[in-house]
Order: sequence, then C-alpha cells, then structure tokens
Amino acid sequence: QVQLVESGGGLVQTGGSLRLSCLISGRIFRINSMGWYRQAPGKERELVASLRSDGSTNYADSVKGRFAISRDNVKNALNLQMNSLKHEDTAVYSCRVHSLSPYSGIFWGPGTQVTVSS
Repeated sequence: QVQLVESGGGLVQTGGSLRLSCLISGRIFRINSMGWYRQAPGKERELVASLRSDGSTNYADSVKGRFAISRDNVKNALNLQMNSLKHEDTAVYSCRVHSLSPYSGIFWGPGTQVTVSS
C-alpha cells in the first residue's frame, strides 16, 4: 500500500514562510497527480496546488504567486513552499496522491496544522 506523512507545519507570523513536505512510502510505479489540500475550521476542504504527471501545475487563485508545489524524486516527497503567508492561510494541510500502478486509488496523509498569526 501507499502511506503519506506530512511535516513542516507550525505557527508563523503574517508575511512569514513555511515549507511543507509529504513523504511518500510504499510501492508506486505510476502517479496520475499529486496535490496539497487544506481545510480551515468550519470550511470545506479545498485544493491548494496540484502537480500532474506531465509536470503541469495548478494553484488556487488565493495562493498564486505565493505558493509553489514541487516533487523531490530523490526523497520521494511532495513539497509545498508557502511564502507571504496570510491569516486566512490557517488550516490543516493534507497531501493527496492519485496512484495508477500498482495500486490504483486516492491516498491521503493525516495532515499538518498551519497557523498564521495576524
């Protein structure tokens, strides 16, 4: 199976930066897409950034120009660099992998808390 574990969350002041990392373990031969999602208290989970197998990326309008998603093939990790953080970025951030082979399915990490103080 596939396991995802996020790290890098924490408390930061407005305007600060954090780098989230999602360590991917288990057997994955082909990935359709990978992404970061977040859920703030009382709100629905939303897509923050995604990375497809062809290298294309997609960002929520609210984070464009501030966040950057990347994949570290050496460490088998998915990263999210977050700059110029705002109070409204406060949420639990989770990584998601859509695996095609050998296990077909959607896998989620447990999430990491990001809190931006205003």
